[in-house]
Amino acid sequence: MFDVEKIRRDFPILSDTVYGRPLVYLDSGATAQKPACVISRVEELMAHANANVHRGVHRLSEQMTEEYENARERVRAFVGARSREEIVFTSGATASINAVAYAWSRRFLHRGDNIVVSEMEHHSNIVPWQLAAEMCGAEIRVLPFDDDGRLMSERLGDLLDERTRMVAVTQASNTLGTRPDLRTVIDAAHAAGAAVMVDGCQGIVHGGVDVAQLGCDFYVFSGHKLYAPTGIGVLYGRRELLQEMPPFMGGGDMVDKVTFERTTYAPLPLKFEAGTSNFIGAVALGEAIAYLSQFDAAEVEAHEHALLSYATESLMRIDGLRIYGTTPDKCSIISFNVDGVHNYDMGMILDKLGIAVRTGHHCAEPVMTHYGVGGMCRASLAMYNTREEIDVLGAGIARAVKMLR
Repeated sequence: MFDVEKIRRDFPILSDTVYGRPLVYLDSGATAQKPACVISRVEELMAHANANVHRGVHRLSEQMTEEYENARERVRAFVGARSREEIVFTSGATASINAVAYAWSRRFLHRGDNIVVSEMEHHSNIVPWQLAAEMCGAEIRVLPFDDDGRLMSERLGDLLDERTRMVAVTQASNTLGTRPDLRTVIDAAHAAGAAVMVDGCQGIVHGGVDVAQLGCDFYVFSGHKLYAPTGIGVLYGRRELLQEMPPFMGGGDMVDKVTFERTTYAPLPLKFEAGTSNFIGAVALGEAIAYLSQFDAAEVEAHEHALLSYATESLMRIDGLRIYGTTPDKCSIISFNVDGVHNYDMGMILDKLGIAVRTGHHCAEPVMTHYGVGGMCRASLAMYNTREEIDVLGAGIARAVKMLR
C-alpha cells in the first residue's frame, strides 16, 4: 500500500516549521524537495569521490567517471531511450531546449520555414524558438488552447505545412496541469516532415515517459523537479538528429582533436557536454531515480490524482475562486484566483500560515494573456503531500479572503 507518511519521513525539510507553523509545501512544480538518500549521496561524493570525469587516470577520476556513466545508463532506462548516446547531461531543461534550438536550427532551419509552438508553453519552450526563428528568418506559429485548458490539436492542420520544421509542446502544462494528446501532435508533425520537441519537466514527474514508444525527436527535463539537486538536466535526442547537429558549445571534453586549422568532435553524447559537467548532480539524479523506482508508479499517480480531486472539490467551495485548467486528465497542479484578491497578497498571507504556493505568471505569460489576468496562485502537489495539507490550504485561502476583502 502507498504509505505517504513513510514517504514524508524520507524528506527532512517536511518536518520543518515556518513562522512557527508546520511547513505545508505546495510548490513542487517549481522545485521538488529532496529525499535524505539524495542529500547524503551528494555529501558522500563531495567528501570522498570529488574528481573530474573523463580526464584523469587517477583512482578518484576513474571512480567518478564510472558513477557518472552509470547515472547516464540509469536515466536512459528511466526514459526508455534506445541508446546511452541519446542521453546528454545539461544544466537543466532550459539549457537542453536552448541547445537544440541553436544547434538543430543551424542544421535544419532556413529562411521561410516555420516552427509551431503551443500557447501553453513555459517561456523556456518559447523564447529559444523565437531566437532561432530570428536568427534564421523563420516564422513562429501558435497552437492555441481553449478556456478549459485543452490543447486544440485539431487546429494543427491549419498550422502545419511543407515548411514546418519543428513542433514544440509540453507533456504537462506547468500552469494548467493539462496533459495534451501527444500522440496526435507527434503523428501530425511527423506526417508533415517536422521534428517534435517535448518539454517533460512536469510530465516526467506525473506519469513518466517512454521516449521510444512516444516517438518524439527531443525530450527534456530538469532534475530539480524530479527530487534531484538543481543544476542538472537531461536532453534526450534521436541519435540520427544528434549526429547531424553541430555542437552547442565548444570547450573541453567535447573534442576529438584540436588544431588551429581544424577541430574534430568527440562522439555522442560528449559532443554536447562541453566543459566540466555537473558530475555530482548527474550521480545525484541517478540516486533520485533509484529512489523513485522503488515505488509503484501507478500507486503514486493514483495518490496524486486523489489529492487533485480532493483539492479541486475543496477549493471550489470557496466563494469567487476560479481554477484555471479543468481537463479531466490533468496532472496535480491547481492554478487559481479569487475575485477581489491579488495573487501576490494571497501568496504572502498563505506564507505567514506556513503554506508555500507559487504566485505570478509562472514563466507562462501567454497563458495569463489568454485568461486576461496578470498572475495566478498555484498549488502543485507531489507524492509527499496529504489531504490534511489540502485542508490547511483551504482554510488558509478562506482566511486570506476574509482579511483581504
